[in-house]
Amino acid sequence: MSNMQLDTLRRIVQEINASNGLHESLDIMVKQVSEAMDVDVCSIYLLDERNQCYLLMASKGLNPESVGNVSLQLGEGLVGLVGQREEIVNLENASQHERYAYFPETGEELYHSFLGVPVMYRRKVMGVLVVQKRQPQDFSEAAESFLVTLCAQLSGVIAHAHAVGSSDLFRKVANLSNYKTFQGVAGSGGIALGRAIILYPPADLSAVPDREAEDISEQLELLEQAIESVRAEIQLLDEKMQNSLMSDERALFSVFLRMLDEHALPLEIQDEIRAGSWAQGAVKRVIDKHIAHFAQMEDDYLRERVSDLKDLGRRILACLQEADSSHKELSSDSIIVGDEISTAALVELPVDKIAAIVTSEGAANSHMVIVARALGIPTVVGVTELPVNTLDDVEMIVDAYQGKVTINPPRRLRQRYKEIQKEEEQIAKDLKQYETKDAITPDGTAVQLFVNTGLMIDVVRGVQRGAKGVGLYRSEIPFMLRDRFPGEEEQRVIYRQQLSHFANKPVIMRTLDIGADKELPYFTIEETNSALGWRGIRFTLDHPEIFSSQIRAMLKASIGLNNLHILLPMVTNVSEVEEVLYLLERDWNAVQEEEQVKINKPKIGIMIEVPSVLFQIEEFSELVDFFSVGSNDLIQYLLAVDRNNAHVSSVYSHFHPSILRALSQLKKECEKYNKPVSVCGEMAGDPLSAILLMAMGFSTLSMSSSNILRVRKAICHIPMQDAEKLLAHVLKLNNPLLIKSWLENHFKNNGLADMVKTNRLITS
Repeated sequence: MSNMQLDTLRRIVQEINASNGLHESLDIMVKQVSEAMDVDVCSIYLLDERNQCYLLMASKGLNPESVGNVSLQLGEGLVGLVGQREEIVNLENASQHERYAYFPETGEELYHSFLGVPVMYRRKVMGVLVVQKRQPQDFSEAAESFLVTLCAQLSGVIAHAHAVGSSDLFRKVANLSNYKTFQGVAGSGGIALGRAIILYPPADLSAVPDREAEDISEQLELLEQAIESVRAEIQLLDEKMQNSLMSDERALFSVFLRMLDEHALPLEIQDEIRAGSWAQGAVKRVIDKHIAHFAQMEDDYLRERVSDLKDLGRRILACLQEADSSHKELSSDSIIVGDEISTAALVELPVDKIAAIVTSEGAANSHMVIVARALGIPTVVGVTELPVNTLDDVEMIVDAYQGKVTINPPRRLRQRYKEIQKEEEQIAKDLKQYETKDAITPDGTAVQLFVNTGLMIDVVRGVQRGAKGVGLYRSEIPFMLRDRFPGEEEQRVIYRQQLSHFANKPVIMRTLDIGADKELPYFTIEETNSALGWRGIRFTLDHPEIFSSQIRAMLKASIGLNNLHILLPMVTNVSEVEEVLYLLERDWNAVQEEEQVKINKPKIGIMIEVPSVLFQIEEFSELVDFFSVGSNDLIQYLLAVDRNNAHVSSVYSHFHPSILRALSQLKKECEKYNKPVSVCGEMAGDPLSAILLMAMGFSTLSMSSSNILRVRKAICHIPMQDAEKLLAHVLKLNNPLLIKSWLENHFKNNGLADMVKTNRLITS
């Protein structure tokens, strides 16, 4: 693609992004494409699924009266051919093709050359873009590439329009008061009925939700205070830079102050507030309007001022958000909704008041979802078509078993889900009898069930549900809850609580595991591929001062309890373990000398997450005391699936034959070198896969407290002999869906239907 085409492409994309809705975007597209490609006709047909046809939605070159009226059946004409094949159709003389169809009402002449490109979104045809010329000619490969790139941009606009209802019936205005269901990915199971509260990131203009002002005078006052704060902030910056920058280099500060004059931006924002918008939404609307205007300008200098305008908008927004305490006003039926919600943002909220979590991004095994699962909060992620900013205070049903989110549900549907909630409550009551039982199969095989912890609520629930110890303490959680790295004494107090609650039982503490989807608000790690980057032990060994502070705190916390085990995350090389053992020996001796007390040296283990470790069990066995399979990450790396990417979430499965075979072989290797190995993560907490792990010989499983009773019940009902037969059978299967289905049928046939959520699913 030439530089000229790239410039044209950028300009068209900017105009589409700045447009007001789908129909304006389509009109811009056909006009700009016809001019850029010098064609006689450019048209866009969208797929109307309800009427099973392609409807002409925009055109430059055809009769304007035909727009919105001309339609083709799915298999009709060349447009139907493009949609049917889901590929480009490039013809020098279209009228000679057997699928050519002529529609007199379009007023089209006999156009010869034809280039049709499908508009695809998530493997689904959304429409077809067509360009035509009177003269017979083959369109070039560059022309095809140009249109394919534009169609990829347009597909997202169309998908969003479908989501908010603006393309429903194609010419009707969106109406979010109507009942609508969105499909996402099931994260943490459960059912919730409530109202949406939008959680949006600080100072992010694009994420500010639409919301009506409850008190206009209050919003005007908040705006005035924010504007004054920003003025003072900019004047201070200007004064600070007097000796560092030349006057012309400081001109931007003067521009900002002029824009903040009471007759400039503030006046426009006030008008939006008086029209009924809350202050933050008014700022977003005014800034967006100016950005759209700047973005369409040909002058490069003025286009670049967009970033300055955004900066000013973010400053005003940040001041308004400081005064906003709406997130503290949660009720017991609050459903938290956002584009993406981090673990840190989640645990800062009063979690006991969160009925459910819904995000438009993310995947089923992100760190946030794992924490939500531990807290027992129903969660649906990857709802890509969800119109997040329009959902504030909207009534919702979250079905986190099916991954469905319903807005403004009808009474009939609400009643059915309330019945399901009662069923859930009854199942929870039935499971309580397993709090005091041991996990022993009917034929006498015992399995130790440990709990994964991070927050104190995990500890309380783990103790209540009879956990035999802590199989994974996520030490990064306390780090996420602060605005700085916690000091050694702060850490000691936190670790002591964990160890004390499980006195006389093992507590396996994982050293700081940040990176990838586990971010610290005060230490951002920006990487192209964070899942394969600077995380876990790689980070802490590069910061021995942080690592030693944590080890010293753990050792001090263990004094008199002697139940501490230390687990190292993201180990790849033997040399990493050797370095840790050196640091541990040094800190262990130093702490004993300081405290004047003998401390039992903790056992050291490594997480098996990186596939390379599977092939070095013998070498690692010479250095460590135990192994723990981090199933979430091991699956991610073995299957080459980013577990935070909703696009590939269907590929991620702990029932994949390669995962089962790898773990079966691993257990044999660990037995060979006489090293204990446990499994932690979501695989251990799923009753279906837990039975397979038990059959492999894993006698210790660690999971979220919310899963302990379900797994214990399954173990108490399925004899080891049956589990081994199941394992032998599924290891011969080659499809994860088939394996899961086989296990579900076995559970249903053996009185464990309540362990399989599919038996209670309903359609909306």
